[in-house]
Amino acid sequence: MIDYATVKQTLFDRCRQYVAQRIETAKTAMEAAQSAANEESKSSAGDKYETGRAMAQIERDRHAQQLAEARRLEQELGGIDAGKPYSIVQPGSLVLTSQGNYFIAISAGKITVDQTDYFAISAASPIAARLNHVKADDEVVFNGKPIRIVEVR
Repeated sequence: MIDYATVKQTLFDRCRQYVAQRIETAKTAMEAAQSAANEESKSSAGDKYETGRAMAQIERDRHAQQLAEARRLEQELGGIDAGKPYSIVQPGSLVLTSQGNYFIAISAGKITVDQTDYFAISAASPIAARLNHVKADDEVVFNGKPIRIVEVR
């Protein structure tokens, strides 16, 4: 028998690892772009210096946006209690359906736990919005296909 409380905790932990990795990658890339901007030196080419600095600044800003998005995901995860059992679909619930298994948290993609695939999806995703507030044995239609809710954990 599957211990769904452990599965949920594992999914939650993997989502946290995913966010931590995104934060670290964005920070490192921002620092590298800032360092590149700082290392640009004046050359006899004139505008080359300013262009190089501007390009590095644009790159740094792009990574800053990625960092802000990762921090937003971190905050979203902070509002989820993975240990709480649910009877209706909402953020933090594990939803087993006839079409797949979903963990409503953040969009982190497919996560395999004990050879079973689960999809970590954002509560704002179209499928999560369709599943929101349904319970086991309900049926919804998504993209023209019926989906039966087998269990909500």
